[in-house]
Amino acid sequence: MKIDLTDTTAGKVNKALVQGRRAIGTPAVGMVLTLVIVTDEENAYDALKAAEDASREHPSRTLVVIKRVSRSSRERTQSRLDAEIRVGADAGTGETVLLRLYGEVSDHAQSVVLPLLLPDAPVVVWWPVDAPLDPAKDPLGALGQRRVTDTYAAEHPVRELTARAETYTPGDTDLSWTRITPWRSMLAAALDQVTCEVEAVEVEGEEHNPSCELLAMWLADRLDVPVQRTWSAGPGLTSVRLTTSRGPITLNRADGSLATLSIEGQPDRAVALKRRETSELIAEELRRLDPDDTYASALRYGVERLAGGRAAGPAAGVNPEVESPVRAAGKASAAPAPEAETEPEPVKEPETAAESAPEETAPGASSPEPAEKAAAEAPARKTAVKKAASRKAATK
Repeated sequence: MKIDLTDTTAGKVNKALVQGRRAIGTPAVGMVLTLVIVTDEENAYDALKAAEDASREHPSRTLVVIKRVSRSSRERTQSRLDAEIRVGADAGTGETVLLRLYGEVSDHAQSVVLPLLLPDAPVVVWWPVDAPLDPAKDPLGALGQRRVTDTYAAEHPVRELTARAETYTPGDTDLSWTRITPWRSMLAAALDQVTCEVEAVEVEGEEHNPSCELLAMWLADRLDVPVQRTWSAGPGLTSVRLTTSRGPITLNRADGSLATLSIEGQPDRAVALKRRETSELIAEELRRLDPDDTYASALRYGVERLAGGRAAGPAAGVNPEVESPVRAAGKASAAPAPEAETEPEPVKEPETAAESAPEETAPGASSPEPAEKAAAEAPARKTAVKKAASRKAATK
């Protein structure tokens, strides 16, 4: 059942919801939470479809907030709220309300959403695209116990991860983290089977995939070993290789659906690791409403590496897209100096020893030639002195 309301208010929307439930014969409210989706018109259909699929596991009231862009200055000053209400089979197992905000009312979306929240039920706010820099301080984000973003939809995913860590508040999470849950479970199970010491890790995946970065951060945080991030053509994560004291452990997924787990001394095993739909990711996030401390620890650990922390070289989370200031400074000091614009001075040819020697000797200094003559005449002088002395003695 669908009910369309034009230029309406939050109070009229609430009354229409009650009338719709009575019309289909279910006046009681059996929903467990309120899911607020903040998106634009272009992405509203896909987000709503994912929420309806997730509502089969978590019956909820879904509020889709669409801020319409006004084309003229006159439309910007005119506030208007249009609502589309879906109950029964058209809304899955819950209720769906599409709220289209025009004009100045789009700057006060929290005032429209607040009266429509289920009483005494948790609130989850999800931004499929264009999430705010600080979700917890956003007026709509402040209404929720959990705030879900998706850095994969950002223009620069790695920079977006850095921003998420700088503004992290307990209750924040990201679908890029949810995507690697099966990988984390499989790697933990593989290490439980072998008594060994992990020495190094290599994570291979798409260049700008934030899930690959988060997995590298998590492994570096938990194992405290060097983690190398390498690139592949994808799709998504393709391989994780653990170098251990008992041999390599490799989890390889080349086709995006079926992976192979290889452990030294054991036969290879096929593992189902298909890339999941957005509805499955949202359903997983709605299962737990407490803060995800593991996500927070991995996210903060990775940002230290991205900002030039302890590790040097290709360590966990280090991506050429966001270069470490320490490494950048090292490159700058090692780089050759730029050539001067002025013409270089002519290079003087080195003078020989004979040419560089002064022509005149300093006063009191003797040249080598007189010194040789004096050394040669010394014995003759001695003999002459002896002869003179003997003549003197004879005359006496």
